[in-house]
Amino acid sequence: MPLLNQKKVLITGASSGIGTACAYAFAREGCSLILIARRGDRLEKLKKSITSQYAVEVEFIILDITDKEAVFSKLKNVSGIDILINNAGLALGTEKLHEANPEHYETMFNTNVMGLLYTTQTIVPQMVKSGHGDIINIGSIAGHEVYPGGAVYCATKHAVDALTKGIRMDLVDTPLRISSISPGAVNTEFSTVRLNGDKAAADKFYEGFDPLLGEDIAEIAVFNATRPAHVQIADVVVLATSQGAAKMIHRKE
Repeated sequence: MPLLNQKKVLITGASSGIGTACAYAFAREGCSLILIARRGDRLEKLKKSITSQYAVEVEFIILDITDKEAVFSKLKNVSGIDILINNAGLALGTEKLHEANPEHYETMFNTNVMGLLYTTQTIVPQMVKSGHGDIINIGSIAGHEVYPGGAVYCATKHAVDALTKGIRMDLVDTPLRISSISPGAVNTEFSTVRLNGDKAAADKFYEGFDPLLGEDIAEIAVFNATRPAHVQIADVVVLATSQGAAKMIHRKE
């Protein structure tokens, strides 16, 4: 099993949830980190926390990945990336398509799809040149199913699934590996953001069952990155034990 010690990992959406969990998980393996998010205060706290626990280098870049020019400008001189984790993503609203805010459509597509594309297009050429690298896209069960009130979010995650497959085909003649992790219900800030900051309603969604945690997804990311060179994990669909499908969750009375 290849060691991750001293590998360099770039993580988008690193300021919370799965992104933060991935930062800790890869730091534990001895990786140096480049953390990307919009919230600089959180990145600063995360850097201090990680470096106080692990002897690794941590840099952070305050960046909105939906800003194409900013992504190309701030990442063009970033080099030596061994593992790219495209984690940044969100859902906004649960309304029916024809009743939803069109600005939410744009934000979801710009973040979940275009942001992934901008970051990938900036980092992958250097990986191809170096002859190694792992790209791990954080997808969703919503990329494999569709459900009411989530048409646009599901469309963006279906796009992530298609992009992952397409990029894998485009890079099939290189040693690079491209994988995705498609989680079901994960107890992070995801639902709070989706419900317009209503944390009480978000917390209620996770009541009555044991949801996945960000750490569960981070462990899978580490697993993907530590397979032998001839092994490529295409996709991991992971659900809570009480979840049978995107909208099928058994809750205890």
